[in-house]
Amino acid sequence: MDVSLLLEYGWVLAVLVVLEGLLAADNALVLAIMVKHLPEDKRKKALFYGLMGAFVFRLGSLFLISFLVDVWQVQAIGALYLLYISINHIVKKILGSRNKTDEAADSTPKKPKKQSGFWMTVFKVEVADIAFAVDSILAAVALAVALPPSGLPPIGGLDGGQFIVIFLGGFIGLVIMRFAATYFVKLLHSRPGLEVAAFVIVGWVGVKLAVITLAHPSLGVLDEHFPENKIWKFGFYIVLITIAVCGWFLSSKVPEKEDENPVEELEKQAGV
Repeated sequence: MDVSLLLEYGWVLAVLVVLEGLLAADNALVLAIMVKHLPEDKRKKALFYGLMGAFVFRLGSLFLISFLVDVWQVQAIGALYLLYISINHIVKKILGSRNKTDEAADSTPKKPKKQSGFWMTVFKVEVADIAFAVDSILAAVALAVALPPSGLPPIGGLDGGQFIVIFLGGFIGLVIMRFAATYFVKLLHSRPGLEVAAFVIVGWVGVKLAVITLAHPSLGVLDEHFPENKIWKFGFYIVLITIAVCGWFLSSKVPEKEDENPVEELEKQAGV
């Protein structure tokens, strides 16, 4: 690889690591909430199974999509899925904030929900892992698939360099989920707007995958070489950085309360 190509691959990997970090923190927090009702020993086992499942499903998703990535129907489904989870999450976040306000105003005591047993909880965690794996790999593919050829041997339908970038992004996401998630969860708690920004970025990545789909030779809606166009690439990353910067500066910092620790359960479950 020449220097400019190496820098482009490195830049995409850096963007992917940050996005994976935010998504992994959100995923880790979801898993922590899912297993929270279990006794401590079973809670740790459920999280262990969850992390193993996350590794298996992400690896499986990567190898599966590497063979299907050039099929325009798969690209179209991936683009629609990324747009769906982005819009769905943002809408739920907005409605969830309103519901919390309504619940705070309602003083009527509520009956506790019946909690799932150990193996049902593990099953739910694994189902969540599948969804997380698909989200992660699709976002990574959408970012990496427009990279120029690296000269490395292809793997499935992907250039070898693209495959390595996607693999490293997914692997780093797992590492973050296991070891650095508490930091990212604290960051998301102190600046909640970052979570919304992360899913806006997921939607924007979905737009990129839609552009790649429309430029597929079988459709020909856009010019086949448009996704590699330098102006489009530059514009894409300018918008992506703008979303991230706006998410940071428009998100008011929430002071941490002494009686409220958003990562205490996560730290306990991870054995920190």
